[in-house]
Order: sequence, then C-alpha cells, then structure tokens
Amino acid sequence: MASHIKVCMGSSCFARGNAKNLQIIQDFINKHQLDATIELSGLRCCNNCSKGPNITIDDQEYNNIDSGTLLDILEKHFNIS
Repeated sequence: MASHIKVCMGSSCFARGNAKNLQIIQDFINKHQLDATIELSGLRCCNNCSKGPNITIDDQEYNNIDSGTLLDILEKHFNIS
C-alpha cells in the first residue's frame, strides 16, 4: 500500500515554508527511490493557517514544519537511517 503525503499549498503555508518543504519532499523521494511507494499531492488550503506550514503523511497531520523537522519526520516515517 502506498503512503500519501499531502502538502498544504494555501498562500499562508506556501509563504511560510511549504514552497521549500515541497522541494525537500521531492528530493527525499527521489534520493531514496520511493516514487513507486509514495503519492505526493498538494492541497489548496487545509484551513489550519495559524499552525502552518502544514503537511499530512498517511492521515497524520504535522504543523509548523521547518526543513529540519521535515527531514526527521520523513526519515522516521519511512524508516530511513
């Protein structure tokens, strides 16, 4: 079963870091050859702007995500050391 990563692309989340986070996720998927097991999509707005930038991985929502935290979450979720 594929994992699903959803990146909020609403103007607030995009401006607060999800533009960069999207690139980090794409690079992570490519680096670890996970493109067959991860579905990546963008959301218009997840209506949680005050907690943004927001990203959801397999129905687990993460808020206030910065690039360092994002890499830690991805490595832990996908068991990459």
